[in-house]
Order: sequence, then structure tokens, then C-alpha cells
Amino acid sequence: MAKIIVKQVKSIIGRPEYQRKIVLALGLGRIGKTKELNDTESVRGMVARVSHLVEIVEK
Repeated sequence: MAKIIVKQVKSIIGRPEYQRKIVLALGLGRIGKTKELNDTESVRGMVARVSHLVEIVEK
């Protein structure tokens, strides 16, 4: 299965609750943290909701 690397580039302070929960569910939580995840539709949808807080590096 394909993998993607998601990196948090902005803080979740002051963001709506649903965005904070999505970032934490992705395994992030602080600026600069990265996580390698399976490239599934659900992960892509979560990343799309918080695309202004994270960046994606395709592996």
C-alpha cells in the first residue's frame, strides 16, 4: 500500500475543535512533527480538512 508523509506546519491553537481533533487523530500535535500514514481515502479526507495546517510529501 502506498504511504504518505504528513507534516504539521502550523499550530492548532485557536482553531475549531473539529480541526484540533483531526490533527490529533492523524498522530500530530505540535509543529514540525511528521507521521507516515497509509494513503487511504479516509486519511486523504482528513488531510483535506486541515490542509492549511499540514503539508503532504508523497512517498
